[in-house]
Amino acid sequence: IQPKSAHKDHPVKPLPHRHPPRALGRVPDLLHRPSAPLLPLAATVGLSFDGMGVPGYAVTGAPPDTNGSAGATQYVQWVNTAFSVYNKANAALLYGPADGSTLWQGFGGPCETENSGDPIALYDKAAQRWVLSQFAVESQPYSQCVAVSTTSDAMGTYRRFAYNFGNAFNDYPKLGVWPDAYYVTFNIFTGGQAFAGAKVCAFDRNQMVGSGTPGPIQCFQLDAKYGGLLPADLDGRTPPPAGAPNYVLAFDDATLSNLNLWRFHVDWANPTASTLTGPSQIPVAPFSEACGGGTCVAQPDPQKLDSLADRLMYRLAYRNFGTSDSLLVNHAVDVNGHAGVRWYEIKNPGSSPTIYQQGTYSPDSSHRWMGSVAMDQRGNVLLGYSASSASVFPAIRYTGRLASDPLGALQAEATLTQGSGAQNGGISRWGDYSAMALDPADDCTFWYTTEYLKSTGSFNWSTKVGTFRFPNCSCP
Repeated sequence: IQPKSAHKDHPVKPLPHRHPPRALGRVPDLLHRPSAPLLPLAATVGLSFDGMGVPGYAVTGAPPDTNGSAGATQYVQWVNTAFSVYNKANAALLYGPADGSTLWQGFGGPCETENSGDPIALYDKAAQRWVLSQFAVESQPYSQCVAVSTTSDAMGTYRRFAYNFGNAFNDYPKLGVWPDAYYVTFNIFTGGQAFAGAKVCAFDRNQMVGSGTPGPIQCFQLDAKYGGLLPADLDGRTPPPAGAPNYVLAFDDATLSNLNLWRFHVDWANPTASTLTGPSQIPVAPFSEACGGGTCVAQPDPQKLDSLADRLMYRLAYRNFGTSDSLLVNHAVDVNGHAGVRWYEIKNPGSSPTIYQQGTYSPDSSHRWMGSVAMDQRGNVLLGYSASSASVFPAIRYTGRLASDPLGALQAEATLTQGSGAQNGGISRWGDYSAMALDPADDCTFWYTTEYLKSTGSFNWSTKVGTFRFPNCSCP
């Protein structure tokens, strides 16, 4: 289905604060080391091409919620509210842009008739299947739509599923692939208005990949103290230890000095034995949310942009090295009145989770936010994000580190694309997320996508897709 041209500003649904208000720039970030010398950036760029956006795509909403993943031979990018398929080898467009609801034609119900967005595109590496999902929330009952491909071809057939949440608005769905289930987290708003807390669900992966019959779902509803959770998403060829639960993470909004970790164990044979335990608190360096969690990111226009710093940024990347396993995640924090990127690596989440390394990246006074981070098979880290200031249009930048670098240190940054316009028209929304993914073919190549503007205006964003690689990583 061809994308529609109607403009829609997707309103932000902020999470309630449990901590007292903090004036920006008043709480120093102890991890910020502005005078520390930066090592040269070792990662190099491969492909760099425009994804969906202006020109060539009728922008339907703001923000684009840009995300995507690499498969065996293809790259799928999904924005609000359309997706496209590209050839991994040369970035040639193979399919699209097409409305997300294209995937559910003939399926019936709101997944077919509505095209609400908040999409996620993932590749299940072990099963060699695409997992594509968006919500349908134009009317009640609110639904989550999931399509799982029957082969590694994103343009082939799909098994389709719909999950009904009644009057519980399933906002900000985030998906993770795990051996026993596809895990998804939501911020639940009763009737679309009152925040009711986070919901964590598991979809029966084996049934969705195998039989295609309606996969059962198991969920746990947390109270309104908790929101902004992320499920772990598996990277690499080594699965988690046998029977390992999925790890679910958020930062502790009450203290702003801990990460909260839950463990979700699903039992499909005996659902009453399924458990969500936690949260376990993992101490981190204290922080304040960038912009107080709201809107203050400067650009060369009076309009300020949203930080979305009231939650962790997608993905929560999991990797098992055999002798140890790690979670990697980031969020935006306040650094002397502007936004910087805070990132963590958590070792051994299944036994005694500890912060192996953490850092705050803010080499100058520009805002850096809306990041996504991942790790290759050698333990090298790549972080992509947006960067902007009162004199610099929003740009797409990246940095990284070799596994041998000093703990907590990131290298110098580089620019993938420098924007040449600001977003105005009363639209503050930016993001709401970006996506750093690993290529399953070599487990070395990073794929990153996010938004930028080619000219000042509203509903005229563009997106970029770039690939990156560290020289010490090669396919065994």
